Amino acid sequence: MNYILFDGPHRNNLLPFTYTRPVADIRVGIMTIREKWESYLDYTTTTVTEDYLSEKFPLVEMEANIMINASFLPNEAITGLIKNLKDNQAIFKDQDVIAFYVKEGEEHDDFSAFDAIEFEEDILKIEHTWDIFSKNGIAIEKDFEIITKNRISEPIPNTVNTINPENIFIEKGANLNFVTLNASSGPIYIGRDAEVMEGSVIRGPFALCSHSTVKLASKIYGPTTIGPHSKVGGEINNSVIFGYSNKGHDGFLGNSVLGEWCNIGADSNNSNLKNNYAEVRLWDYNTEGFAKTGLQFCGLMMGDHSKCGINTMFNTGTVVGVSANIFGSGFPRNFVPSFSWGGHGGFITYKTNKAFEVAEVVMNRRNIAFTTLDKSILEHVFEITKRFRRD
Repeated sequence: MNYILFDGPHRNNLLPFTYTRPVADIRVGIMTIREKWESYLDYTTTTVTEDYLSEKFPLVEMEANIMINASFLPNEAITGLIKNLKDNQAIFKDQDVIAFYVKEGEEHDDFSAFDAIEFEEDILKIEHTWDIFSKNGIAIEKDFEIITKNRISEPIPNTVNTINPENIFIEKGANLNFVTLNASSGPIYIGRDAEVMEGSVIRGPFALCSHSTVKLASKIYGPTTIGPHSKVGGEINNSVIFGYSNKGHDGFLGNSVLGEWCNIGADSNNSNLKNNYAEVRLWDYNTEGFAKTGLQFCGLMMGDHSKCGINTMFNTGTVVGVSANIFGSGFPRNFVPSFSWGGHGGFITYKTNKAFEVAEVVMNRRNIAFTTLDKSILEHVFEITKRFRRD
C-alpha cells in the first residue's frame, strides 16, 4: 500500500507557514507531521500539495493508494484503521476526512458514495497556526514515547542538575554541562550533536533537535521545540521553531512560531498577552482580516526567511509573512505582508533580487544551496502576496 499525505481544507489557515511547505512538513512536537506518520506507518510518504510546491515535494502514485489528511497527527488507533482501509472506504472525524482509499488516477472531492468509518477516539489536529504551539506539549510527549521506545539515553553528565531524570533523553554527540533540566512537568529531549551551554535552565516539555544550540544562561519554559540547526538564547516560552533559525540573544519569545531561515535580532521582544487581557486576534489570510483565536496568550507567527533587527518590538498576535525584513523603533503593525521591508514608520516592497541575495548567503552558511527551485517557490509567493503590500 502507498501512503500519500494531502494538505486538506485547513491549508490556508496555516499560512504563512504553508506558503513554502506542505502541511505535512510543519514541525509540532519533536518531529514534523510527515516524520510522525512515517514512523507509525513504517513507510515513506509523498505529498499532494499546491502546484508550485509539487516539484520540491513530489507525488508518487501507485496502483493502490491511501490518502491521509496531514492536518491530523497519527496515533496507534487511527494508524490501525488506515492500514486496513479497503476500496471505497473513508475515515472521518466529525466533518473532516482523515483518510481514504483511492486507485491510481482517481480523484475524489465527493465522499458521499464512500463507505464512511467514523473515528470516535480523540485525535490531535493542526488546523490553525496557533495550534502549533498550543498543542505542542501533547505532541512532544507522544513523539518522546515513539523516539525513546526500547532505547537507552546517553548518560546525563554529572554537572547537570536534574529533576525527574527518567523523563530526560539525550542522543549521541549532545554536549551539556552545568545546566538545569526540570522534566517534572514534561519530557526533555536533547537531539544528536545538540548543545546546551552553561547556566541554562530548561523546564519541559522541551525538544532540542539535532545540531541545535541553547546559548549561555538561557531560560526556556515548555512546551517548547527548537528545530534542527537552530540557535536560541534569552527567554523562550511555549514556542516552536521549525529549524535553521536563530534567536541567539537576550529578549523574549513567547507563544510563538518561527519558520525556517528566520533571525530574531538581539534584545527583540514579542508581547504574548494584551494589556487588557482580552482574547487575541490574528490575521486571517482567508478573510483578509483579523480573526478570533480563543486564546489569551498568543505571540508572533513568522514565515520562512523573515528577519528582524535589534530591539524589535512585536505586538500581541503579530503575523509576519515570508521574506520580510523588519527594523527600527516602535511597534510594526500586527500584520506584515510577505516581502515587506521597513517597520513602525511603514513598509516598502522587499525586492526579490535583494531577498534572494540574503537567502543565498544565509543558506550557504549552513552548507545548503539556495536552488533554482527554492527561488521559483519564493517568486510565486511574491506574486500571490502582492495584494497585501501597499507601496
